[in-house]
Parts: sequence; C-alpha cells; structure tokens
Amino acid sequence: MLEVSGLNTFYGRAHILTDLSLNVQRGEVVALLGRNGAGKSTTLKSINGLVRPESGTVTFESQSLTRQPPHVACRHGIGYVPEERRIFTDLTVMENLEVGTRPSRPELPEWTPDRIFEIFPNLGEMRDRPGGQMSGGEQQMLTIARTLMGNPKLILLDEPSEGLAPVIVQQMAATIQELKREGLTVILSEQNLRFATQLADRAYIIEKGHIRYEGTMAGLAADDAVRNAYLTV
Repeated sequence: MLEVSGLNTFYGRAHILTDLSLNVQRGEVVALLGRNGAGKSTTLKSINGLVRPESGTVTFESQSLTRQPPHVACRHGIGYVPEERRIFTDLTVMENLEVGTRPSRPELPEWTPDRIFEIFPNLGEMRDRPGGQMSGGEQQMLTIARTLMGNPKLILLDEPSEGLAPVIVQQMAATIQELKREGLTVILSEQNLRFATQLADRAYIIEKGHIRYEGTMAGLAADDAVRNAYLTV
C-alpha cells in the first residue's frame, strides 16, 4: 500500500533522515519507534508532504507522492494527526468535524458524525462544546475524529499517547484497535513501547534518522539488546 524508499530529509544543513525505507501493507498497524528527536515525526511529514525530502521516493497505491504538497496526499487518502492537536478552538465539536469532511471513497465505509460518535461517545456528549473548552485527551480524540471525516485509507498518528493520563491512553488504544477493525491502515509514531505493543503488527525503530530495526512486535519483545540500545532513555 505504502512504499517509502531511500528518503533523505534535511532541515537546513541538518541531515535528519538518511536513506530511510519502509513499507506498510493494507490493514496493518505499523509502529514507528524511537527516542525523542530520532526522526519519527519527520518521517511522517516526509510521507504526507509537509516536509520535502531531498531524495528518495514515496509511493502510495502505485501513485507517486514524492515531493508533492500535503493536499495531494490528502486527496489520495492519507490522513495526518499531528502531535500538536491542531483543532479549531473557537469552533464546536460538530463544526470541527464539518471542517474535516471530504467525499466518501467507494472502497471504504463513509465516516459520518453518527459513526464518529459510536467510536468516540465522549465527543457525542459534547458536540456543541467549543474545542478550547476541552481537555487535552478530548482534543486529541477530536483531532483523530476530524481526520476520519476526511475518509482516509491510511492514517498517520504522531505520538497519540504523548502527555495523556493513563486512563485516556487506554481509551486511545481501544480507539485505534477499533479503527483497525474498521479496515483502516495506521502508522503510529510512538515513544511509549507498551502502548505500541498493544496495537502494532510490526515495528520500525529509528535512531538518528536511520532504520535500526524492522520486524514483528513479538520479535522486538524478545530482543533485549535492540530495546536497550534504541528505546531505553
């Protein structure tokens, strides 16, 4: 479904991603793991066009997205949930969802507000509440919900558990599991290994812009040397 090959991405003179390659199959949840500053967020931004790599290719469903602007990735069905929870704070929950609405895709069930509220019942209880009056966890849920209203095929989640209370983290895990059951493909950027282990089929570990591990979550769980080298703080 997604093939990323040989990405080299820079911020100014800083070489952030070096010959980075990964692939994601339809229906998978793939975790992108690594310490803070390893290059996880830059990888997601290089995929969806927010950052332009100097070289390498991004191919989604046989269509080249290499060096294309973000709206092209969105049009092809890639949704992006940034770490910063960028909601419209003056708009209500319903208005935020309406802003994110895009036409349905023939091969996928359409996301509607009613369907959203089945997965996010808390949002359904506050549909008229302005985004600025919501907690951090509620805002994160709203950001994901608004992205789903774009009817994506692939969703990029950047640090979805960051800064959330443990009970909200568990709600987030249940939400992502439900999205997988609905047929969505997910790339999950995370530092929280326990959270990622609950959800992901496979993992890539990034360290200083290089892929250092590729394999199943079970294989990672059994490899103490890799976890200690690249994931412990």
